[in-house]
Amino acid sequence: MKNHRSYITLLICLLLTVAVSAQSKKQKELEAKRQSILTEIQQINNLLFKTRGEKKSVLAQVEDLDQKIAARKSLIRVTNQQANLLTREINDNLSTIEQLRAELVTLKKDYASMIDKSFKSKSQQSRIMFLLSSENFLQAYKRMQYMKQYTSHRKKQGESIKGKTEELQTLNKNLIQQKKDKEQLIAENRAAKKKLDEEKRDQEALVASLKKNEGQFAKQIRSKQRAADKIDKQIDDLIKAAIAASNKASGTKTKTGKSTKFALTPEAKALAKSFKSNKGKLVWPVQKGRILNAYGTRQHPQFPNVKQTFNGVDIITEPNAKARAVFKGVVMQVQQLKGANKAVYVRHGDYITIYNNLASVSVKKGDKLNTKQEIGTVFTHPTSGRAILKFFIYQNTTKMNPADWVYRM
Repeated sequence: MKNHRSYITLLICLLLTVAVSAQSKKQKELEAKRQSILTEIQQINNLLFKTRGEKKSVLAQVEDLDQKIAARKSLIRVTNQQANLLTREINDNLSTIEQLRAELVTLKKDYASMIDKSFKSKSQQSRIMFLLSSENFLQAYKRMQYMKQYTSHRKKQGESIKGKTEELQTLNKNLIQQKKDKEQLIAENRAAKKKLDEEKRDQEALVASLKKNEGQFAKQIRSKQRAADKIDKQIDDLIKAAIAASNKASGTKTKTGKSTKFALTPEAKALAKSFKSNKGKLVWPVQKGRILNAYGTRQHPQFPNVKQTFNGVDIITEPNAKARAVFKGVVMQVQQLKGANKAVYVRHGDYITIYNNLASVSVKKGDKLNTKQEIGTVFTHPTSGRAILKFFIYQNTTKMNPADWVYRM
């Protein structure tokens, strides 16, 4: 019966150990995620809220606060998950401690009984008499083995009690630390929620001012979208012209006389294959930056009746930051866009990466580039202090989402 009870206790302890181990792994994952969000918030502060003297438009201020509020919400959510997981770990620890204490009581009781029996028969004379009273040699041998086993068992029980006591002490220490960690997380969450409330109030005040002049701001957004559409058309036209010129130079003929795809040499095919195999692993086109506007078409968050389309991504970076090649390739064209700054087109077989809104360019057409090689300096707006790189990826004339290609974009 005692053995059966011990096996059940051991099984429960093993199951709890496995559960605690899984939770500890999850806790590490959540902590890594939390640290990543904290870094993201720091990056938002550095890139969007660094200079107090910036004269940003109300729309820009709302967009910046949107990013900070979204990151702050993620931080609170992850911190809550950590606190909840710690609560489960504490409860599991308490269950394990309860089981160990019950087992320790049983062990001590059994050990006390053994000691009592041992004390009653501890004299050397009684042991000798126990052996001499044997009926034959075989019985005397068995009695000697029994005394040895009894002594060994008593020693093992003593060691078991010591081990369980140490395990109990360790669990208690872990429990104290877990409670401290939980209290710290709760305090951090309170501070984050307080900060979030402040940011929401600031945003609400800005949104209220937007609503007063909704028609005017909506008109500004549509005007910017039309300007962006014109620039996108220039980019599309240049790519089509580049494909036609490349295919003509290589002697490639098409039925219609026009083609939307590059005729690739074996070398260009190998480069395109290499570029494709690195999908999701390309480096960022700037050393430090974050997405301000993601790829795709969507409604404006403040004006639902206004749609915005981004054929690439807008990356906000540090003032006067350097744009760099995301992969090895050849400079296909350096273009001065009408109504905008300079753009550099880098060809990777039948893939093209475009780096737009450059104040200056440090490469020329035909240059062979390596990954991370500098292309030019991102334009920094003199009024707002913002430096935004507009980055595109095409396969021939097909627009692609850069977030699918660049690592953790």
